[in-house]
Amino acid sequence: MRMYDIIMKKRNGGELSTEEINFFVEGYTKGEIPDYQVSALMMAVYFQKMTEQETLALTMAMADSGDTLDLSEIQGIKVDKHSTGGVGDKTSLALAPMAAACGIPVAKMSGRGLGHTGGTIDKLESFPGFTTALTRRQFVENVNRIGVAIMGQTADLAPADKKLYALRDVTATVDNMSLIASSIMSKKLAAGADAIVLDVKTGSGAFMKKEQDARALAQEMVKIGKNARRRTIAVISDMDQPLGYAVGNALEVKEAIETLQGKGPADFVELCLTLGSRMLMAGGKADTVQEAKERLRKVIADGSALKKLAEFVEAQGGNADAVYNMGLLPAARIVRPIPAPVSGYINHITCDEVGICSLILGGGRETKESAIDLSVGLVLCKKSGDYVEAGEPLAMLHANDETRAEEAANRYLKACSIADTPRERTDFIRGILE
Repeated sequence: MRMYDIIMKKRNGGELSTEEINFFVEGYTKGEIPDYQVSALMMAVYFQKMTEQETLALTMAMADSGDTLDLSEIQGIKVDKHSTGGVGDKTSLALAPMAAACGIPVAKMSGRGLGHTGGTIDKLESFPGFTTALTRRQFVENVNRIGVAIMGQTADLAPADKKLYALRDVTATVDNMSLIASSIMSKKLAAGADAIVLDVKTGSGAFMKKEQDARALAQEMVKIGKNARRRTIAVISDMDQPLGYAVGNALEVKEAIETLQGKGPADFVELCLTLGSRMLMAGGKADTVQEAKERLRKVIADGSALKKLAEFVEAQGGNADAVYNMGLLPAARIVRPIPAPVSGYINHITCDEVGICSLILGGGRETKESAIDLSVGLVLCKKSGDYVEAGEPLAMLHANDETRAEEAANRYLKACSIADTPRERTDFIRGILE
């Protein structure tokens, strides 16, 4: 088998066999096939697209290219939740303990943030002492004992995907639905869950800006999951403004805790109930969406979800007292309002710009090596459709540096547009694919 023939076949619109895909993925991972040949193949795929069978074969080849997580020692049906990323997305912080309190074992691998989107691990490290550096044995034991564990992604999980993504990033071949879907799903399949619930974001703060693209990606990933014999559900949710009100690591942790206390923002609660209900149904803990949502509301009301968060934090070395005393979490030195320049209705908040404001304050990474300030960020006071008087705060800015605070405040003002009439409200949940 020759790479030259595989490139030509795809260039001419042919369908690659599973054997041909396995050949190039294995050869590229081992360094036996050069970048320039795989670049040519990726460009051919970009223009000629991939069939459903090709996409599945590529996903499985990447998933099998390194370590796979064996979760067979964990009791029950393991359900993983994955978000395509956004601003203020602290969903795992609240949803994991909610699902665990309902009897769903949550064995999750998460990453750190890069750029304007935050990472679950960074947010969890707001709890003093918390670590995701678990051995496989600790990971499994924690899930069996308390129902939830989150560990960092290993370097050897789907290494072919890392190499291919880095190459696609510099050869203008990222934006292909099959390649995006196989990249996400290869890591999910390698992580060993029995069922997968996907939160596919759409809007100005999402990777998929247009709803039709988000829907197409969701459909592609659900098909891959089905063909890989994993129950897969995709929820398409709005990311045209930040999720909830808090943006920034410790600030988002506080909002997640408040949600488990029954005081969460409406959009965030709706998302947790929508995703959580599908997790419970996939895990055999509820027969209907209504029954599942009632169970999730109950574990918030009786305090068992909050208790589960404290158990989880303590099991991974963190100070569980911070769950009940949020004053123990990192706090910024400067807290000041960003006043509205005029009166009117919030017409639009450019979501990714809000993420960049947090980045400017020090709450995100420009590079993987950058240090982050866990205490900084913004808490929105007004969201799209709300009325604001001139001088009233649009948001509260949390900072440790005056110069950065001023820059972030000016940028936030530019990200908000204010109109004389209210904008039409749209559904927060845009669709569910099963």
